[in-house]
Amino acid sequence: MKSQSSENVLRLADHSRQAVIGLLKDYSLQLVVCNPGKAIPGSFWGDAEAGLIQQQLFAWPDTPLHSIFHEACHFICMSSERREALDTNAGGDYAEENAVCYLQILLADVLPGFGRQRMMADMDVWGYSFRLGSTAAWFEQDADDARQWLQAHDLIDAACIPRKRLTGC
Repeated sequence: MKSQSSENVLRLADHSRQAVIGLLKDYSLQLVVCNPGKAIPGSFWGDAEAGLIQQQLFAWPDTPLHSIFHEACHFICMSSERREALDTNAGGDYAEENAVCYLQILLADVLPGFGRQRMMADMDVWGYSFRLGSTAAWFEQDADDARQWLQAHDLIDAACIPRKRLTGC
């Protein structure tokens, strides 16, 4: 869900494409940049939202970074069986969706010039909704279940540092 000020979010074109490619490569994902104006393959929501088909993450230059990270984190968190059949709909349950949101915030710190504060602000602008009213409040006060899920799946360590691995690998 996009808000009216969604043009203020950081987009792929605002960052080093090579840095994004490197981060995704750490998780066996290939970034495929598509021509604007043509539908993004594998995009569940359409418009400028990133898409997933197997190990390829599709985006336009103006795809929001938070969308790229969100879809990448779905890929990271899903089972290997789901990754093999992945085409557009990442699926997953409530607990996994929370883990995806938490992990995308952590991974934002890995991309120079992005960081978790900007990720959370962009998530708020785009319309992510959390019961405490903001992404930051959720992350800081209500996301223990997401952190525990990621730790139980060995995707982050005890200090909440991403392990550069996929669920089930």
